[in-house]
Amino acid sequence: MNTKACIFDLDGVIVDTAIYHYKAWRRLANSLGFDFTEAQNEELKGISRIESLKIILNWGSVSKTAAEMEELAAQKNEWYVAMIKEMTPAEILPGAKAFLELAKANGYLIGLGSASKNSATILDQIGLTSYFEVMVDGNKVTKSKPDPEVFLTAARELEVQPQHCVVFEDAIAGVQAAKAGGMKAIGIGKKEILKEADLVVGGLDEMTLEKLKTLA
Repeated sequence: MNTKACIFDLDGVIVDTAIYHYKAWRRLANSLGFDFTEAQNEELKGISRIESLKIILNWGSVSKTAAEMEELAAQKNEWYVAMIKEMTPAEILPGAKAFLELAKANGYLIGLGSASKNSATILDQIGLTSYFEVMVDGNKVTKSKPDPEVFLTAARELEVQPQHCVVFEDAIAGVQAAKAGGMKAIGIGKKEILKEADLVVGGLDEMTLEKLKTLA
């Protein structure tokens, strides 16, 4: 078996917290005197908190010092965490739990590779923590996707060589990070957007072991 480990992004793959990020970021933007759309929010997928804040401030033509940005990012996170603490297993995306169970039952190691600093909270809330051998997120790494640091760290902790790992990602930057790390990438979303991925499916409800094995 060439593929030994599956590494999953969290947002947009296992669960969709984009709406919570949007509400928290929008509240912050409104407090600074401007607004932005849900379509614009799509540009923030897979990007770290501070990098997201820089983009948002640019949309509003607002300039802040590094210290002020840290305060704003912390405020946004406070609002966001309050919302995700109300999440339930009902918010797991279709097919995600079933595919995690299938992969584990067939001997694949399971890792998390997410930019989120709140992944542990989210996985606890939706009841999926036990499925992951390792969890690598924004608390363990410093470089944002498309840098491969998050996935390479997950592979190292799983004790699997990068070429034996398959990454599941819904963002262009995440697919690019997987490829930069020497891993196969399965895109979750639209083929025309995630064209750099080795395989694209609409969601984990469309994933099978046969499709996974075609990447070997």
